[in-house]
Amino acid sequence: MNQRPLWAPWRIEYIRGSREEECFICRVLESPPEKSREDLVLFRGEHAMIMLNRFPYNSGHLLVAPRRHVAGYEELDAAEHAEISSLSARAIRILRDVMYPDGFNVGFNLGAAGGAGLESHIHQHIVPRWTGDTNFMPVLGDTRVVPEALESTYDVLKPRFG
Repeated sequence: MNQRPLWAPWRIEYIRGSREEECFICRVLESPPEKSREDLVLFRGEHAMIMLNRFPYNSGHLLVAPRRHVAGYEELDAAEHAEISSLSARAIRILRDVMYPDGFNVGFNLGAAGGAGLESHIHQHIVPRWTGDTNFMPVLGDTRVVPEALESTYDVLKPRFG
């Protein structure tokens, strides 16, 4: 059998790296807008923001988070709920127009038992899915195949978010 290597060098930073003590969402929100590409921030609203997930499940994997540092879904105020919902719908429309997914996984991971990698700052995941994008790699190799570099995905999506 002729085996070919699969390279996903950006994943090693997450695997080997120490976990940030500070909240990465708050750190990104405090960064100047000039660093948006480096921070993968696509849109900053009044109460919430949209960014690419630095360690994505699929290309176009987005995070929608409130600006306020809050952990619980029930702690969000009405304005935050409304803007997160509105931005999520906008993100899904843009991803449909640009990346042509067949479906989406959308949701919150609340608490460590719920799968949250960052428990202290609630954020919603929007993961584009394509028919056939599940294969043996995640099941047997604990590896995901993301076919596009994050910066390339950012460059395609950013103009659509304004």
